[in-house]
Parts: sequence; C-alpha cells; structure tokens
Amino acid sequence: MATTPLSTFLRERRERVHPTTTTRRRTPGLRREEVATRAGVSVTWYTWLEQGRGGVPSDDVLERLAHALELDDANREMLFLLARDRPPPRKRGPPAAVTPSLQCVLDHLSVPAFLKTPTFQIVAWNHAAVAVAGDYAALPERDRNLLRRVFQPGSEHKLHPIEEVRRAYLAGFRVDIARAGPSDEATALVDELMETSPDFRRLWDEGELRPHGGFQKRLLLPDAGELLLESSVFHVEGGNGLSLLVFSPADEASARTIAHLVQR
Repeated sequence: MATTPLSTFLRERRERVHPTTTTRRRTPGLRREEVATRAGVSVTWYTWLEQGRGGVPSDDVLERLAHALELDDANREMLFLLARDRPPPRKRGPPAAVTPSLQCVLDHLSVPAFLKTPTFQIVAWNHAAVAVAGDYAALPERDRNLLRRVFQPGSEHKLHPIEEVRRAYLAGFRVDIARAGPSDEATALVDELMETSPDFRRLWDEGELRPHGGFQKRLLLPDAGELLLESSVFHVEGGNGLSLLVFSPADEASARTIAHLVQR
C-alpha cells in the first residue's frame, strides 16, 4: 500500500483535533482557518497543502503545524517523513527515564545488557551484567560511565584488544553526542578525559566516527577466565538518546561461562 500523502495526512489529523469551542459544527475537528491561525500561516497556503500544492514546508513551519494539530512524537515524525523525506530534528533534552517495561526487557535477557545515555552513562542493567561485570549499583554514579571505565588505568589488563575497544567506544560516543546535541555533561566528560588520558587525547584527535556496536572484545575475569563477547546496540524508541547495549557470547565456551556465572 502506498504511503499516505501529506495532503491526506494533514486533513485526517485536522479532523481528529477536538475544538475548544462549544459551537455546533457540520464537520469534525478543526477548520482549515483554525489550523492556519494556530500555526501562524496563511489560510490560502494551508489549504494548498491539503490540496497537494504549496511547496515543501520548512522545519519551522512543520514544527508549528505539529503543535497546531496536537501531534504526538510518532505523528510528528510521520509529518516530517511525508513532507521532507526524513525524520524531524531530535528534540534536545535529557534522555527519557528507564521505565518498568524497559527494565523488564533487560531482566528477560540471559546475556549482559545495559541501558546507556549518549554520554555512555549506564542507567540500568540486568542480572547477567552484574554476574559478568560486577554490581553497578555499588559504584558511585560517576563510575558507571563506560568511557571512563575503558580509559581508566588498568583496563588494558581486563579488556583485549584494548586499542580496538577504546577506539570503538570513542568513535561511537562521538556519533551519539552528535545526534543528541551539545551538553554540559558531554563537554565535561571530554575535558576530563583529555586531561587524564593520553590515549583518549590521541584517539580523540583522530576524529574517527562509526556507530557503536558490531565489534568483539575479550574480557578477562579473575575467577572465570576469558569471555569473547560481541556488542550490539539498539536505540530505544522514544528514549531521547537512550540505547540498549547487549554483549552476546561469541563462542560456545563464553556462552557456557556466562550461563554458569548467572546461575551462581
């Protein structure tokens, strides 16, 4: 089935908005002139949009139309996709809270999994993550940051190949903060690591960009030996930058070790 045209989408959403007036109406929803007034555009031009004319609206006009039509995030995204063939700009602000349903997803995974923010701050984890990586709840909040942990002295004794792991984390971090937009938290973290880690400075200056995930690392555990893990990242719909980071065993021996650690 073909995608709904912008003109049809606008008309259908206009008819779903409940007007505040108590005056009896012949048709449901708002009138075209009411939408135009709400959005700060001319009635003629808005009418053209509903007729499939009028050109391509700017981002600013689309945002005003989304507000005028009282669109939720999913419908706002559809408005931009239909009008400009791309999603809307990301809304700036802190990542969404970890909902019970998100925690439930984590808890039902049998492999280590975390929820992280664009600054690689871990905000939730599951039992398998605790069994493999330790109890994040026992750590100070600042130490629940993957970038800090991977660039801290001594990490080279636990993670291999440490150069590739650091490079992959930092390249993914750059992509995530570019998507999320500038923040004081990201700036402070970069400034801190630039001052404390020569390896961070070197890799930061290289400017590499790539999505986080899709690489393997070897994790050395004092009591369980070596685990070969493959990382995958899934963006959380409506999470405003939250993503699910999953470490799957890359061989049978690692799968058996993780299962043993979880059952202890």
